[in-house]
Amino acid sequence: MREIILINIAGHDRPGVTSSLTAILAQFDVNVLDIGQAVIHDTLSLGMLVEVPGGAESSPLLKDILFLCHELGLQVRFTPIGADSYDHWVTGQGKPRHIITVLARKITAEHIARVSAIISEFHLNIDNIDRLSGRVPLNGAGAQSKACVEISARGPLNDDEFRRRCMALASELDIDVAYQEDTMFRRNRRLVAFDMDSTLIDAEVIDELAKTAGVGDQVAAITERAMRGELDFTASFRARVALLKGLDESVLQGIATGLRLNEGAERLVSTLKKMGYKTAILSGGFNYFGQHLQQKLGIDYVFANELAIRDGKVTGEVVGQVVDGQRKAALLREIAARENIAMEQVIAVGDGANDLPMLSIAGLGIAFRAKPIVKQSAKQSISTLGLDGILYLLGISDRYAD
Repeated sequence: MREIILINIAGHDRPGVTSSLTAILAQFDVNVLDIGQAVIHDTLSLGMLVEVPGGAESSPLLKDILFLCHELGLQVRFTPIGADSYDHWVTGQGKPRHIITVLARKITAEHIARVSAIISEFHLNIDNIDRLSGRVPLNGAGAQSKACVEISARGPLNDDEFRRRCMALASELDIDVAYQEDTMFRRNRRLVAFDMDSTLIDAEVIDELAKTAGVGDQVAAITERAMRGELDFTASFRARVALLKGLDESVLQGIATGLRLNEGAERLVSTLKKMGYKTAILSGGFNYFGQHLQQKLGIDYVFANELAIRDGKVTGEVVGQVVDGQRKAALLREIAARENIAMEQVIAVGDGANDLPMLSIAGLGIAFRAKPIVKQSAKQSISTLGLDGILYLLGISDRYAD
């Protein structure tokens, strides 16, 4: 009769442990049914589920492993696995897999406890937990510190209810908890489309223009209501642009030069480009500023509104079709089709109500430091970290990102 044995080894990590162990197993023609290894603070945890072929004697095998672990100063535990237990484990591989990503400036035990409690409540089994963020020094990294833990769990799930619970917990603890089904598309995205104002940059450009024109309060009030979804975007946009009439064209360059990128924007775009992603800006703002960012970051596509200028002055009108929410969604589809990219492979990032149409059709729609209506509607939300936190949602750890 064949034997199935779970081997658990723990102790100080050093080169050659796995090689030495598997060399012993190889001498007995052992099959490796499952294997997992992790190293935390130079402490090794290695598990192997092995099958000892029928007719072979397991005692010499176990004795050799015991001797090896004694030599290396490691602890070892052997657990026989019954046929019923093994069959139950095998049948679990058909269950859906889910990825829960916890993001914060610093992750605490309470964060993990509360998230794992929800996972348990929904009867999911945790298969794996990984730290995607870099190692954090004891004195931290101040306001720019970041931490991320990715949890892989398995089992049937009511997605909407689970997502709702994660969102409520994130709001309560002031962290981000992102949930995704683990599909083939998660690590196979190819296009990222960004809103510009308050997403890529830390400003609403039209508000900055309005301040210079002396109508800042009026325009800012309309902008805020439009981004919350309280006003029709196109009508409110034309009303705001009309208030800019007479503004000198030279003001645009000064504002463009002073624009501040949101935290993590350069790192995110640089990493995406090195990975072969296409990038786009789809903005309800203005082309002048979108093209400025295109040159700065190396963005592939820019679509935004054209501010009419005559005799060096802003006329208060927009040239052509206004890029509103529906137009953003249509442009996103056009770019994806041009690049032969499936919509499941598309990521869209935005903060305002006019971003919801493109967030809803993208394979991964992310609300970034967004208005409440957008956070509630988007598939994912990031509020605590910078834009480069998106890399964690793609399963990319800090050691692979710039």
